[in-house]
Amino acid sequence: MSSAELIQKSAFLWEIPQAGQMRVPGRIYASETLMNNIQQDESLKQVANVAQLPGIIEFSLAMPDIHWGYGFPIGGVAATDASSGVISPGGVGYDINCGVRLLRTDLSAEYIRPRIKNLVTGIFNNIPSGVGSHGAIRKLSRNEVRQVLQKGALWAVENGYGCSDELKYIEDKGLLVGADPDVISERAYMRGAPQLGTLGSGNHFIEISEIVDIYEPEIARQLDLEIGNIVILIHTGSRGLGYQVCDDFIKVTLRATAKYGIFIPDRQLSCAPLNSPEGKDYLGAMRSAANFAFANRQVISALVERTVERILNISPSDLGMRLIWDIAHNIAKIETHEIEGKKRKVCVHRKGATRAFGPGSPDLPQEYREIGQPVLIPGDMGTESYLCVGTLKAMLETFGSSCHGAGRVMSRHKAKKHSQGRNLFREMENAGVFVVAEGKATMAEEMPYAYKNVTDVVNTMHQAGITKKVARFKPMGVVKG
Repeated sequence: MSSAELIQKSAFLWEIPQAGQMRVPGRIYASETLMNNIQQDESLKQVANVAQLPGIIEFSLAMPDIHWGYGFPIGGVAATDASSGVISPGGVGYDINCGVRLLRTDLSAEYIRPRIKNLVTGIFNNIPSGVGSHGAIRKLSRNEVRQVLQKGALWAVENGYGCSDELKYIEDKGLLVGADPDVISERAYMRGAPQLGTLGSGNHFIEISEIVDIYEPEIARQLDLEIGNIVILIHTGSRGLGYQVCDDFIKVTLRATAKYGIFIPDRQLSCAPLNSPEGKDYLGAMRSAANFAFANRQVISALVERTVERILNISPSDLGMRLIWDIAHNIAKIETHEIEGKKRKVCVHRKGATRAFGPGSPDLPQEYREIGQPVLIPGDMGTESYLCVGTLKAMLETFGSSCHGAGRVMSRHKAKKHSQGRNLFREMENAGVFVVAEGKATMAEEMPYAYKNVTDVVNTMHQAGITKKVARFKPMGVVKG
């Protein structure tokens, strides 16, 4: 899409005017520098394509980490009317409820630095990673998988992974109501059975980071965060089960698109009316997969805590690990938002985008209602990550949504080619980050040069007033899938 087709509404907001079959305009949050980068792929065309979905409301939105994806751009947000709109698997993605969890500790970076190699290696050995990895817990029976799909993170707590007090610090308390395990295929059950408690591959990670900056001291105090202390981030999702659910329902929605006479400019935007049998089935299946992901992060979190205590030979009270927040960034949810002065029920698709509800939201735990929802934005494994909070402006402009990470600027294939002949592990260690990964291929795909500058992305949303920066973390050690 040429710059002539874009209207710059403000320093950090651009618009694709409504034209042709578009039902609403497109809007992109980006600085001029980021917009120049964004225009290098087809993601803006995908923003315009999403604007053609039946029932879409207000805008087809994109965050500053936007890049080309399946159907929807990664970094895309779209709300459709809950009565007359559609739901699209491409608006959620293959890794349903891929998300991030942030844990605070009482450990200082000074104490951890000489022990980081042992710590990262121990976590790598105790939490399986990679494409076909099997869980650190035993293979689940079909009935146990079904329970996970119904109970989410609660299943993990009931089975000894963490405590019930943590559940209120997970988006939707770690359980999407309305999950329907009966519409999940046997293939999805089979793929999920051995994978609970696994990190997965690609950009999934466990990261040990130092708190290096605090921008909102009062909010940081409420969250018990101090400069110089260690935090741990966990990034993973629903593994093979979620992938299979998406794959199954793309086929279902392709048939539904034809059945209901829905025009789509790209078959990857296959969809079904929310109130149709196909739409209801996908929603039930997606919620089930999302619950699997919540349980997966809860299990991994407990395994990380046990591993750190054992390797450092410290007690839980010495570690002081506590969950700050666990957030989804590949999901579709029925929410109520104020549209043109009226409350309206909508289906918000967030693909590579996080919920960013502002202060006062009843969906937040009491402790966070004054400050707004924590928003977790990890960078690449060599640069910083951020903790932000949602704002009231986000509720008015983006359906309470923000960015989810740095966003790729280089395809996985290009990144591998760029990495040929380089000692990537040594490069990372020279930069002060000890990395353990399944192999060089993963490292090559995930090196810092494959991503946008996460600080530019975060500053865009901060300056646009959608989120507010609270703290910055610098990685010390990373486990990659």
